[in-house]
Amino acid sequence: MDLPSPVILVELLALGAALGFLGGLLGIGGGLFAIPLLGVVFGLNEQHAQGTALVMVIPNVAIGLWQYAKRGRMDPRYGFALAGAALPFTVLGAHLATHWPSSPLRLAFAAFLLCIAVLMLARAFGRPRPDSPKPLLPWPFATIVGALGGMLSGIFSVGGAVFAIPLLSFLFGFSQAAAQGFGLALVAPGTLAGIATYAVAGDVDWALGIPLALGGILTVPYGVRLAYRLPERNLRIAFAALMIVSAATLIVKA
Repeated sequence: MDLPSPVILVELLALGAALGFLGGLLGIGGGLFAIPLLGVVFGLNEQHAQGTALVMVIPNVAIGLWQYAKRGRMDPRYGFALAGAALPFTVLGAHLATHWPSSPLRLAFAAFLLCIAVLMLARAFGRPRPDSPKPLLPWPFATIVGALGGMLSGIFSVGGAVFAIPLLSFLFGFSQAAAQGFGLALVAPGTLAGIATYAVAGDVDWALGIPLALGGILTVPYGVRLAYRLPERNLRIAFAALMIVSAATLIVKA
């Protein structure tokens, strides 16, 4: 592992801090933004970018989940259903991703992000729906979201939480902040399985990933704190806007 120069190291720490804050704010660990940046700025192909991003995502997800659990009332049955169903499908998705060509995978990820952005904007500007006193669907249905989200997490390395958050809000009646916390629960166990798969395939650049992780650890709690302070509509608009920016970056790179 070739260590980066001191200047590059400082840049990676600062970038990790920014990504950790955004990941905490939006409940996705920060890897969503790291993937296109690692591809565009550092020239990594899609598989290397996704595997390297997971080095940062693992501690960010763990810290973010802990912070969301402390601040919100999260029914553990939903969290365990999401995580348990996601894990085997994450392994399968990661195995498929390491054998696919880079450019089509990048374009597929961009299209996926744009679809999520449209859904989130529709929710943000639609007629406000009062918070439900209890979830609209019982917890066993969360296993379906977990399985689909796990597959996407394996293929795109961070797609599971992005996929699950709007569904958890729409189908289960959770607030945006609560849905983001459950999204992190979905991806938490799968990130370990995912990085193992990418590492075995040689698709992890540890010299880039470790400084990003160290920077993110410092700022994730501040992002979660802001997520609980922002109005619901503003949080959804921010979520959608960053999906569009990331998708545009991936399309340009492809």
